[in-house]
Amino acid sequence: MSKIAPTMNISLLEPYFTGSHKQWAEGLQQHSQHKIQIYSLSGHHWKWRMHGGAISLAKKFMEQDASCDLLLATDMLDVNAFLGLSRAKSANIPTAVYFHENQLNYPWSEKDSDVILKRDNHYAFINYTSALSADKVFFNSHFHKEAFLSELLPFLKSFPDKNELHTVETITQKSEVLPLGLNLSQLKTLAPKEKTVYNRAVILWNHRWEYDKNPGDFF
Repeated sequence: MSKIAPTMNISLLEPYFTGSHKQWAEGLQQHSQHKIQIYSLSGHHWKWRMHGGAISLAKKFMEQDASCDLLLATDMLDVNAFLGLSRAKSANIPTAVYFHENQLNYPWSEKDSDVILKRDNHYAFINYTSALSADKVFFNSHFHKEAFLSELLPFLKSFPDKNELHTVETITQKSEVLPLGLNLSQLKTLAPKEKTVYNRAVILWNHRWEYDKNPGDFF
């Protein structure tokens, strides 16, 4: 008989608590065997959340007396800044980061002034240093994992010196794929009562109709 893993107290750190990020966090909290406390900020101003979210969440974390066995951050958090600001409490707590997306591969809007001003690399660098400092790195798909890791080397080579290229292998060794959980119970109510034979193809577009999902190529 296999042993049941002990219940852990997990602090989930989400600076961008909306949409799929929120659904993932609340779904994990609801269905996990572990006790998960969510520390979050509203899902607005994503760039500011990546810069300043760590300050606000570190403050919230330090104000709580609850014990913590694992810090679980998402890619929207500057993990290094959080750990530095909470080190009196977080110094000996294992840290994992979960990548829903990353700023190395995420498409930029043509209307974003940061692209023209060449200020966009900083957000990718936050993702890089967060992955480097975490004890474990999780990606929501194999494609995402490979896309991020394959971009790291040319990204680091773009800087003038002290590129620390060996850190790509360091991150690779602690990276795994952890697919998103799906609650499909509502689909049962939509199932047809009788078997239906379609005489034409049915194609589902299950994304937002926005630039980052590239609906143009689909249509």
